[in-house]
Amino acid sequence: MLFEPKHDFLIGIDSDGCVFDSMEVKQIEHFHPLILKHWDLSPHEAEVRAVAAYVNLRSPWRGSNRFVALLKTFEFLLEWNAHQELDIVIPPFRDLQDWVESGDTLNNDSLAVRAKTSPELAKVLAWSEAINQDIADNMRPVPPFDGAAEALSLFHARADTVVISLTPLEALNHEWTLHGLRQNVDAILGQEWGTKPDQIRLALNQKTCDPDKVLILGDAPGDLKAARETGVCFYPIIPGREAECWRQLLCEDMDRFFRGEYRGTRETELIATFEAVLNHPPPWQA
Repeated sequence: MLFEPKHDFLIGIDSDGCVFDSMEVKQIEHFHPLILKHWDLSPHEAEVRAVAAYVNLRSPWRGSNRFVALLKTFEFLLEWNAHQELDIVIPPFRDLQDWVESGDTLNNDSLAVRAKTSPELAKVLAWSEAINQDIADNMRPVPPFDGAAEALSLFHARADTVVISLTPLEALNHEWTLHGLRQNVDAILGQEWGTKPDQIRLALNQKTCDPDKVLILGDAPGDLKAARETGVCFYPIIPGREAECWRQLLCEDMDRFFRGEYRGTRETELIATFEAVLNHPPPWQA
C-alpha cells in the first residue's frame, strides 16, 4: 500500500515547475548542455538551446517525459533545418521514435533493454544517466515557489496528498526532503511508476473517492491531460505566474475546492488562461 487513506479528499501534486522553481534550472544548466555534448551539436548551440527551451518550457510539450521531449527536440531541429537550411547534422532518431511510441514505460530501466541492440538508444541512455548524475552532483538547491509550502501543509491537514511526477524517484525524495516538504505528502510517485495517469490511478486505487474530491496541481499540459483522462479536477500553476497562482489557491480556491464549488465555471476559467500561456509558436516561426 502506498499510503493509509485518512481523508475524503485526494490531492496530486506535480514537482518541477509546480512546487519548485526548477524547470529552467534543470533544462538550461543540465539537460541542454548534455544534449550538446552527447550528440556533438555545439556548433549549433543557439539553435539547439532555442528548440529545447521551446519544447520543455513554452510549448504544449512542457513537462513531458524527458525522452518524449528529446524526440520532439530532434524533430523540430529537423524541421528548422529544412525551413532555413542551417546545416545542422541531426542525429538519427528512428529507434528513439519507435521506442517512445511502443507503449513501453519510458524510463532508464526500459531503455536499457532496448539499448543492448541499438547504438542509437545506447547514446540516449548514456545521456539520460548523465543527466541524473549531473543533477545529483551539481544542481544548486532551488526553493519552492512562494506560498507552495504553506498550501501543501494546509492540504495535508485536510486531504491525502501524493506527488505525481515524471522525475526519477531518487531526485524527488532528495528535493522534497531537502526543503522540508516530505512531511506534507503521504507518498511520492516518480518516473519509475509509469505515466501520470498511471500514477493517479495508482493513488486512486488506495481509496474510494468521488472524482470531484480529487485535485491535480500542475504546470504542464500533460498534467491537465492526466487529470482529464482520469476524470478528476485540475488546478493550473501557470508558468510565469506561479507565486500568484499559489496565493490565489491559498486565499480563494482551496476552500472553494473543499466546499465542492471548484469544478465547473472556476476550473474552466483557469484552464483557459493556462492553455493560452503555452500556445507559443516554435522559434523559427516567432
